[in-house]
Amino acid sequence: MHIEIDTGRCIGSGQCARTAPGVFTQDDDGLSTLLPGASATADTASVREAARACPVGAIAVGAART
Repeated sequence: MHIEIDTGRCIGSGQCARTAPGVFTQDDDGLSTLLPGASATADTASVREAARACPVGAIAVGAART
């Protein structure tokens, strides 16, 4: 799965980190970031829910890129 975070759009609400804590965290500025290696092992349902929970739509989820 490919997970992309638009950091220009992210407002640091933390909904993604609360919804999928094994995939998302917040950096020192409070913006969303992926945990290392998370996209390879992430639970698809929780990542999609985290994307839906983002109040500004800063998370895009798609098929793994080859």
